[in-house]
Amino acid sequence: MPIVSSNFRASGLFKDAHFSTIYSAKIRRVKGVKQSRERFELPDGDFIDIDWTNARVSRKNQKVAVLFHGLEGDAQRPYMLGTAKLLSTNGYDVAAVNLRGCSGVQNRLYRSYHSGETGDIAFIVETLVKRKYEKIGLYGVSLGGNAVLKYLGEHTNIPTEVKVASCIGVPADLRMSLEQLSKKENVIYRTSFLVHLRAKYRKKMSRFPEKMSRQSYKKINSLQSFDDIYTAPAHGFEDALDYYAKASSAQFIKNIKVPTLILNAKNDSFLHGDCYPIEQAKQSDILHLEMPDHGGHVGFYMKGEYYYNELRTFDFFKNYIE
Repeated sequence: MPIVSSNFRASGLFKDAHFSTIYSAKIRRVKGVKQSRERFELPDGDFIDIDWTNARVSRKNQKVAVLFHGLEGDAQRPYMLGTAKLLSTNGYDVAAVNLRGCSGVQNRLYRSYHSGETGDIAFIVETLVKRKYEKIGLYGVSLGGNAVLKYLGEHTNIPTEVKVASCIGVPADLRMSLEQLSKKENVIYRTSFLVHLRAKYRKKMSRFPEKMSRQSYKKINSLQSFDDIYTAPAHGFEDALDYYAKASSAQFIKNIKVPTLILNAKNDSFLHGDCYPIEQAKQSDILHLEMPDHGGHVGFYMKGEYYYNELRTFDFFKNYIE
């Protein structure tokens, strides 16, 4: 599939990557989304909380959209609520997933979530299939987008009920994304992530003193050091670099058999290099790569109630689900 030309046009201050990113994450408000929480008990004894926005009161609806957030996000982030509102008002049940430890309640195990975790996605999908949903659409943002792409390309037994996927602002090459975030102009983003990640590590220390310590906590002074000290050992990787290599979705994209949209802005300050899977898209019949000039990191602002990434996702879903 040739690279998809984009109809998105930013205006004014929204042409600036940092303004569009920060405004969309910190200032935007989405009103009128009603959510009800359900806890999914996982096979390993942990849990995931899912916030539902249902198009119908009954469970007779055949189509459901499953939403996955980014690093240190949750189901209440504007990019999750905007998508949930648009899809639910157009006939979808919407399951907005809070990844392990992201629902406001600490998860039970030493491990939590990471960019390449696909087992939890598979469990959620299988559960929805058992509930007789016949049409499932997956939506992933940033870290969640990487996980969705990896799931679709890594697993050989994707249920036929999974009809379509849309992934926004995807760091498909985690190491290149880290290199980009490490640049001077991105200090505000990596600092914000690090503050949240250090806080979560500290909360876990009292529960897992044999694996976590104040000495290790003090050594967490960068995103890579956090991945070396916690992410890698907690999830079975040798170190941060091994984690980046194995969890990146770029290597799995060529195997995807489900129609998939990747929407990555060219001025996304989180992305670099192979985060834009241009060659894979050119060689695929079902991978649609759209790279507008502007939009920052998931900051595709448009006048009106919804953002471009939400409207684009709805249209893309409609093509393969309706």
